[in-house]
Amino acid sequence: MLQRILSNDLPRSRILAVVLLLLLVALAGAPFLFPGVKALNVAAKVLVFVVLVASFDLLLGYTGIVSFAHTMFFGIGAYGIAVATTRMGPTWAALGVGLAGALALSLVLALVIGLFSLRVRAIFFAMITLAVASAFLTLASQLSEITGGEDGLSFKVPELLSPSFEFTDEPLWGVTLDGRLLCFYLLFALALGQLLVLLRIVNSPFGRVLQAIRENEFRAEAIGYRVVVYRTTSSILSALFACMAGAMLALWLRYNGPDTSLSFEIMMDVLLIVVIGGMGTMYGAAIGAALFLVAQSYLQDLLRIASEATASVPLLAALLSPDRWLLWLGLLFVLSVYYFPTGVVGRLRAKALEARA
Repeated sequence: MLQRILSNDLPRSRILAVVLLLLLVALAGAPFLFPGVKALNVAAKVLVFVVLVASFDLLLGYTGIVSFAHTMFFGIGAYGIAVATTRMGPTWAALGVGLAGALALSLVLALVIGLFSLRVRAIFFAMITLAVASAFLTLASQLSEITGGEDGLSFKVPELLSPSFEFTDEPLWGVTLDGRLLCFYLLFALALGQLLVLLRIVNSPFGRVLQAIRENEFRAEAIGYRVVVYRTTSSILSALFACMAGAMLALWLRYNGPDTSLSFEIMMDVLLIVVIGGMGTMYGAAIGAALFLVAQSYLQDLLRIASEATASVPLLAALLSPDRWLLWLGLLFVLSVYYFPTGVVGRLRAKALEARA
């Protein structure tokens, strides 16, 4: 039964299986296990980035396409929800219209980019996608009447998903059962469902062809596969899942702006997470997103504690200053790449294979 759910793509490592199970339990029980607004926000962001990074892994890890336009589709999903609810009000119909419109626009743009750009070599395609993403960011910043410009859009969600809506007066295990909690579990269900669908895609005959194209596109073309068709389809699927991730982010934040979903920094974060988790694994999206976002969110707090503890040594205290958290985050990334060149998932699977041999 578990093999069917995971599309016969089992972790193939006991340690990896335990890590994935612990991560699933931690996310499922986050509101109760890690009380506090910050912890819940981090957990929700992990769920969003699991979908975003997994969709990019379909493009990069399984198809071998380097694209810098991925956050554009992420932003389209977020703006679809924001614009629709701003215009139509906090209704379920608005959410449906916004999501449908965003998915349709993402499909068209991904198709156009794919048909006109995927015939060129990898570096030129990457530059084209970077130019398109930059143009879309500029457009979103300037169309203030629609997108809110640099200030973005704040909006309300249906009352059932609002923090002001409480299901009961009595809290459960110290947690208020309100619309915010329901919204979190909606994100959890969406993230888990989409990750399983992506696992099904990459383990299907279609996914096998994508991997063959990644390894040698000329040989794949020679044996009869239309490489452009498969790569374009992969780009479209990746864009649609990224659009869903953007919609999830907007639904949680009840706000969207250029820096929230279209920033180039988000694209860099996605690339880092893919490398940390392991390209071409899907499971790496979940583990990489959790590791990166937890480090990004709590590294400053840990450095503050360490700096206060070493106050008697001025040089060390200055080195451990919370203001230098980016330096330490970069160092952690370098170490992770050095010790896990194939990502966490790749390393654990290799160790399990060595143990069996």
